[in-house]
Formats: sequence, C-alpha cells, structure tokens
Amino acid sequence: MVGEAGSGGSWFQRFLLPGFALKAVIIGGGYATGRELAEYFVPAGPWGGLAGMLLATLIWSVVAALTFALARQLHAYDYRSFFQQLLGPGWVLFEAAYLIFVVLILAVFGAAAGAIGAATFGWPELMGAVVLAAAILFATAFGEAGVERLFKYASMLIYAVYALFLFFALTRFGDRIGAGFAAAGPPPDGWMAGGITYASYNIVGAVVVLPVLRHLTSRRDALIAGAIAGPLTMLPAILFFVAMMAFYPGIGDETLPSDFLLRQMAVPGFHLLFQLMIFTALLESGVGAIHAINERIAGAFEARGRAAPGTAGRALIGAAILAGCMFVAARVGLVDLIASGYRILAWLFLAVYVVPLLGIGTYRLVKRGPSSMQEVRP
Repeated sequence: MVGEAGSGGSWFQRFLLPGFALKAVIIGGGYATGRELAEYFVPAGPWGGLAGMLLATLIWSVVAALTFALARQLHAYDYRSFFQQLLGPGWVLFEAAYLIFVVLILAVFGAAAGAIGAATFGWPELMGAVVLAAAILFATAFGEAGVERLFKYASMLIYAVYALFLFFALTRFGDRIGAGFAAAGPPPDGWMAGGITYASYNIVGAVVVLPVLRHLTSRRDALIAGAIAGPLTMLPAILFFVAMMAFYPGIGDETLPSDFLLRQMAVPGFHLLFQLMIFTALLESGVGAIHAINERIAGAFEARGRAAPGTAGRALIGAAILAGCMFVAARVGLVDLIASGYRILAWLFLAVYVVPLLGIGTYRLVKRGPSSMQEVRP
C-alpha cells in the first residue's frame, strides 16, 4: 500500500536494496556508456577525477541517509508525500524539477540505446529507443515486486560485467593505465566542481527510490542503507574511470567511451555482453524513473479513497510519459544533453531538495530524538 511501511524485510531488502535501487536510477545512459564520466571527471585528470568521484560518493551517502531516515519517520514512500511534508505548498517546485529531470534522462537513455543499437547491430538509431521504451513499459506494469526483482538481478549482472571490464582492461592495456596515473600531477583546482555537479543532479535518485524503503524497520536501518548506497552506486563508475585513464586525455572526446575501450580490448564476445549490460542499466534507470511517477499517482489516488492504477493503468501512464521523452534524443544527441541539461538540473535539485533536506529535514530528525530508533513491529 502506498505510503505505508511494511512489517520489515530481509537483510538484503533493508540494507542493500536501497543502494541497488539508487545505482539503478543513477547509472543510466551517460554513466553506463562512460559519457558522464568523460564530461565531469576526465577533465580533472586521473587523480582529480578520482577525488571528484569520492566527493560525489560522500555527498550521495549523506543525502541518501538523511532522506531515507526522514522518509521512514514521515511514513512517506513516494516523492509527492515526502515533499508535501518537507516543503508544504512548495512541494510543487520539486515536482516541476523532477518532471524536467525525467524528460531529460529518458531522452538521454533513448539516445544511448539508439547509439548502442547502431554500433552493435547496425540498427537505425530510433529502433534502439523503441526497444528500450517497450522494455521499460513491460517492467513497470507489474508494480513494486517486479521492479525490486529487476533491481536485484540487474545489479548482479552489472557488477559482474564491470569487474570483467576492469580485468580485461588491466590485461590488455594495464601498462598504459599505470603510466597515466604515474604521469599525472596533483588534482587541478576545479576537481571539486565536477564532483559536486555530478552528485547534485543525480542525488534526486534518493527520492526516486523511496518505494523500496518500506522494508526498513528502524532509523538505524535507514542510516546504514543510505551510508552504503553511495559506494554501491559509485563502484562501477570508479572501475570504468580507471580503465578510461589508459587513453587520457583523448578518451574525453569519445561519444561512447565504452565502445572505444571495448574495441581496444578486442575480447571476442565481451563487446556484445557489455552492450547488453548497458541496455540493462538503461532499462533499470528508466524503470526507476517511471515507477516513481506511478507510485506518486497511486498515492494521490489512495489519498482520495480511490483504487491505485492496476497493470494496464501503469502501462498507459508509462506509455504517455515515454511517447515524447524518448524522441527528444533524436534532435539533441547524447553529448549535448549531458553537457547542458544536467548542469541546470544540479542547481534545481540543490535549491528544492538538498538545501531544504539539510535544513528542515535535519531539524525534524534531530527534534524527533531517539524515540524513532525503535523498531516497527509487525
């Protein structure tokens, strides 16, 4: 039931699922293909890029821990009810920013899926976006249980493939990676800007994944889940970034750094496996974004005493959202979408989410005191 906590879940559901869900929302088209890493971390060089990624990880962990704890305290498991209680009438500001975010990321996912389909199978770019949209609709139509299973099994595939990716990078051109880090100087002055920008527009994922928090049983669960969500989310990106440094700085100009590195590895069959993994990452990110809207609508229906949309209703909602978003990519392109739109979103989410959370949200958590540490009993 939307807005109500469950009776407690397994260890996986309480501590790992929120982090896997956050990774699912964030990994998306630019992260999985390496394009976001090229945009925000490669310009700072090997050590500066790593420093920026660690800073982003810390920001994610802090904001996710506060968000999860406050959501549990407020019994707010969709973004509408969360921001109604955090911002009052100002909650509509977040919804407007989130809708812009959904349009942008789904366009990015469409562009990435189109580029992958064209590079791997020689498809027209529109075909990849259509296949991705159909898969997102299928996955979101079956509600919370189906979404949680997708996050679990897709995460296993993604971590395994990234581990193989780093292994092949080290065995094929590990000497170049070592030389790149050895030759690099100290991080330049601007390394923090990339980390803060990247963390700011992506941290909205902590609100997108609120539906999976119903398994939490205490504030302690929430804080631990939030703290480990940052590292769980950033680990694949760090593995990817290390491999990219073999071809620094030229790798920063590649539209699909993943495809470039796979060609250098030249491992039979792995190129196709990696592209399948990227498609899976696009799928779970798109599912996370659409599922959050479905849960927001379900919460509004139930607040008015009406039944939440069923399988067909969820599919129709997803289709309506995807119909316009996916095809923005055809006119703008992956590089321009990431370079321009995401920086605007970073400022929007800082203003309507992070600042109120750190101020109002932290005050409410502290004011509540240790009583909220008590476990919820079935």
